[in-house]
Amino acid sequence: MEHFPYLLAAYSIIFVLIALYVIFLQSRQARLRNRIRAAEARLARLDETVARRPRDAASS
Repeated sequence: MEHFPYLLAAYSIIFVLIALYVIFLQSRQARLRNRIRAAEARLARLDETVARRPRDAASS
């Protein structure tokens, strides 16, 4: 097995690339999760504002 070191190097490089890609995906997912939570909080505040607004006589 004279080419075993090359095979090991190739698998190592592929493993590292896949691991880096997974880390990238996890960080991207965390950023998206934070953006969704912020949007949900803004919507909740908007709902509270609309619920507290007095109703117009023309809309009833």
